Amino acid sequence: MTLTALPLRLSTTQADFEQRFAERLHWSADQDAAIEQRVADILADVQQRGDAAVLDYTARFDGLQAQAMADLELTQADFKQAFDSLPVEQQRALQAAADRVRRYHEAQKKANGESWSYRDEDGTLLGQKVTPLDRVGIYVPGGKAAYPSSLIMNAVPAHVAGVAEIIMVVPTPAKGSVATGGSGETGSAAPQRGERNPLVLAAAHVAGVTRAFTIGGAQAVAALAYGTATIPKVDKITGPGNAYVASAKKRVFGQVGIDMIAGPSEILVLADGSTPPDWVAMDLFSQAEHDELAQSILLCPDAAYIDAVQREIDRLLPEMPRRDIIAKSLNGRGALILTRDMDEACAISNRIAPEHLEVSSRDPHRWEPLLRHAGAIFLGAYTSESLGDYCAGPNHVLPTSGTARFSSPLGVYDFQKRSSLIEVSEAGAQVLGQTAAVLAYGEGLQGHARAAEMRLKR
Repeated sequence: MTLTALPLRLSTTQADFEQRFAERLHWSADQDAAIEQRVADILADVQQRGDAAVLDYTARFDGLQAQAMADLELTQADFKQAFDSLPVEQQRALQAAADRVRRYHEAQKKANGESWSYRDEDGTLLGQKVTPLDRVGIYVPGGKAAYPSSLIMNAVPAHVAGVAEIIMVVPTPAKGSVATGGSGETGSAAPQRGERNPLVLAAAHVAGVTRAFTIGGAQAVAALAYGTATIPKVDKITGPGNAYVASAKKRVFGQVGIDMIAGPSEILVLADGSTPPDWVAMDLFSQAEHDELAQSILLCPDAAYIDAVQREIDRLLPEMPRRDIIAKSLNGRGALILTRDMDEACAISNRIAPEHLEVSSRDPHRWEPLLRHAGAIFLGAYTSESLGDYCAGPNHVLPTSGTARFSSPLGVYDFQKRSSLIEVSEAGAQVLGQTAAVLAYGEGLQGHARAAEMRLKR
C-alpha cells in the first residue's frame, strides 16, 4: 500500500473556510485522567520517599537498574570523555552551536538584563536589582531519541544569566518498548537500559551543566521540584518532555517555576511562490517528523505553487526515514491554504500565532512588520527553521498552541529575577508618608498608616 500525505486543502474564499480552519487548528491540551492520576501518585511518592522512590520508578519505567543514586549520576569527567570521544566534526559543530547561542544570549543580557537605579531630587533611591536564580533543573528528553540541541538551548542561557548550579536529568535511550508511566513508555515490561548518549554528554560539557542524573519522567520532575537526599531542590524547571513530564511540571508549578507547558511542535510557512517548492515541502516535513500531532501549514496566494508543493510532498515522502510519522501528521493536522494575497496570509498567521513562522518570500522584510505573533520568525528562503533549531543563536524553546500571543522564547530573562530597590530619604519620607497614610486609612489599615506617620517630622 502506497503511503500518502495529503494536507487539508483550503481556500479563504470557501464559504465554510472559518469552520474548517478552526477545526484544523484545534488541539486539546487536556491530559488523560489516568495520566494525571498516575503523575500525582509519582510526585507524592517521590516527595515522601525521595531517592528510594526515584530508584524504584527508574527501574520500573526506564528499565535502568541501580542500587544507589550515585550509579545514576553523571560527572564532569563523563562529559569531557564523551566530548573527546566524538568525531572532530561533531565536536566542532557542538562547540560552534553553543558559542553562537551563548553570544546571542550574552547580547540579550546586556540589552535588558542589568540592574538599574536613580535618585529623586530629595535623595530617594528607586531601582531594580536583577539577580540570577540559584539553581535550575533542565529536563532533556532521551527516552526515544537524543536531543543535545535541547540541552544547549536550556543550559547556555541559564549559564549566561549567572545561575550557579544547573542540574540536568535525562532518561537513557530506549532500545525497545518500555513500560507505561514515567518517560513516555507504552509496553508492560521495561528492558534494561543505561546507554549514555555521547552527544548529550558532550553538549553538557560545552554548555556548562553542573550535575546530571540518568533519570526521566514524572519522577525526575518530582526529584527536581522537591529535592531528595541526592538531588538538590531547584528553583525552576525548564525543558520539553512527553505528557507525563508536562503534567508533572504543571503540578509542581508554585513549588518551583517552570518555563511553559508546551504543546505539539508547529510550523507555518508564508510563501509567495518564489521559493523552490521542494524546499517548502521539506520545511513542512521538518516539523511533521517530530510526532503525529505536530502541525505544518502553508499559506500562499498562488494555487499553482500549492499544487507544486503537494507534488514535492508526494515525491519526497517515500525517502524519509520517519515517513509514517510525517504522513500521519500532515494527514491529521497539516493544511495547504490558498489566500487572496500575502496581506491576508499575514493576517491569518497572526490568528494562528505559530511557534515557527517562515516568511519564504523574495522580500520578507516587506511582510515582517505585519507579523505580530510568532515564537520565532525566519526571514527569507535560505532561513530554514532547522537552522534555528540547532545553531543560529536565538533559543529554540518557543511558545506553542497560540500562546505566542502573550509568551516569549526562552531566554536569559527566564533565569533571572528582579527585586525592587527603595531607599527613601528623610525628606522623601515627609511627602510619601503623608500620601501613604491617607491611602492606608482609606483602606482601614491603621498599622500601615501609623508606620508611615511615625517618620513624619512633628
